[in-house]
Amino acid sequence: MEDDAPVIYGLEFQARALTPQTAETDAIRFLVGTQSLKYDNQIHIIDFDDENNIINKNVLLHRAGEIWHISASPADKGVLATCYNKTADSKVLTCAAVWRMPAELEPGGHESPEDAASPAHALELLCHLDHPARGSTACVAWEPAGDGKRVISLADNHLLLWDLQESSSQALLASSASLEGKGQLKFTTGRWSPHHSCTQVATANDTAVRGWDTRTMSQIYCIENAHGQLVRDLDFNPNKQYCLASCGDDCRVKFWDTRKVTEPVRTLEEHSHWVWNVRYNHSHDQLVLTASSDSRVILSNMASISSEPFGHLVDDDDLSDQEERRPEEKSQEPPQDSVIATYEEHEDSVYAVEWAAADPWLFASLSYDGRLVVNRVPRALKYRILL
Repeated sequence: MEDDAPVIYGLEFQARALTPQTAETDAIRFLVGTQSLKYDNQIHIIDFDDENNIINKNVLLHRAGEIWHISASPADKGVLATCYNKTADSKVLTCAAVWRMPAELEPGGHESPEDAASPAHALELLCHLDHPARGSTACVAWEPAGDGKRVISLADNHLLLWDLQESSSQALLASSASLEGKGQLKFTTGRWSPHHSCTQVATANDTAVRGWDTRTMSQIYCIENAHGQLVRDLDFNPNKQYCLASCGDDCRVKFWDTRKVTEPVRTLEEHSHWVWNVRYNHSHDQLVLTASSDSRVILSNMASISSEPFGHLVDDDDLSDQEERRPEEKSQEPPQDSVIATYEEHEDSVYAVEWAAADPWLFASLSYDGRLVVNRVPRALKYRILL
């Protein structure tokens, strides 16, 4: 049973920003943002044709600046947010804005992959997500189950909650919180929890991970030294409350129960350099992807701490007589956590890895040299999970 070969797409500029198009549930679509100092930056809309194993693309111009972070609205296919560099008063600031893609970019109206010289479309600016005392914005996160109206942004030591109104053309600052303490405190990343009616957000600053209640903007937990060095990324288990994954410059990936934050539940040490990204599979939370500047993407099976620790539960009534006679097989051993696959198609630091929104067995990874790789979960594992 041969696994399909990875599909590789090359951008002409360096890149580190990648997101699945969350609101698109039919087509497999990713958005990639470029980082060029000399030329207009671009957002590549990548459509993966699963049947023919090919990529179709459209290109949008993002003239505002280098894209450091990109996120797509969970409710509107045409809306996205970017964090980008802008020079003002000889200072470089990272700003955030919400954009709309041109309406003519509907599925089916693609250029062929070879048609690189075709004219690119421009994005329509809807609103800025800027704070009066703003610093540089590290990331923007949409409320996961919402109508695309509530987003958080992290600007230096400010956690800002925005209400988007008038078709996202206006952003009102609903509430905010600040990191207090000595030194230059700065948020590096944040993630909205899909649980607790979307009232919780996790943030990282330096080596600490904090939880916040968005109704009161107060801190609800703090993992002081979650990692030995800078925390790079966070992700919540979509199927299990209180389960949070973190990764960082100490080359580790850690899994936490946010009710008991003194020790991680599990730690992975498979990467040999900074771990930039950790992502739970949306449907099968035992599948966890990590991306690192060791140029590798690793797919791990964290079955012991997943929502299906023993696979599919079997009733005694369903067992045949032969199975009844082997009681030692009925008491299933807890599965061992393991590395399923290591993907080595990249030659540069892998800054982002994301699961497709429309297909739970497919994911894309992006390295700094502008190489996007689309891969699949090994077929044997897929059938073991499904059957």
